[in-house]
Amino acid sequence: MLNGPYMTRRRKPQRTDAGAALTELVLETFRLNGALVDAGNELTRPLGLTGARWQVMGAIDLERRSLTVSQIARKMGLTRQSVQRIVNELVKDSFLELIDNPRDRRAKLVGLTGKGEITMTEVDAAQALWINALSEDIAATEIRSALSLVREIVERLLSPDQSSE
Repeated sequence: MLNGPYMTRRRKPQRTDAGAALTELVLETFRLNGALVDAGNELTRPLGLTGARWQVMGAIDLERRSLTVSQIARKMGLTRQSVQRIVNELVKDSFLELIDNPRDRRAKLVGLTGKGEITMTEVDAAQALWINALSEDIAATEIRSALSLVREIVERLLSPDQSSE
């Protein structure tokens, strides 16, 4: 059915069965990302954080060492500029501190303060309760299988020889 003066019929591109399934997975992943952002904001709000702030602090916490802004951005799949903005806010609010970097005078290291460490301990406790409830009745093998697939897709997307054809 054509509606309006500019509507035309167009042929839908043909996808393989795997291509169609992966398209559905990509669209569902977008929905998942939005739901996770909302859940992260709800989970961290009582502690004075947002999901984005938690993500930046979490990168440092997971490494158990100070990182540069660029290292945090790479680990979390974020832009350096957005991480820098969040780091500046977290330093102002005393969750993070900037430390001289012996390897590069211009690229400060970003570390958790005492307040940041206490907050991450509290977030970890809340996240454990939340994730355990969310994963209830889902087999760990199913989750690991999905994780493996997502990692393979990410590797393909980040591969330098990935073509856009």
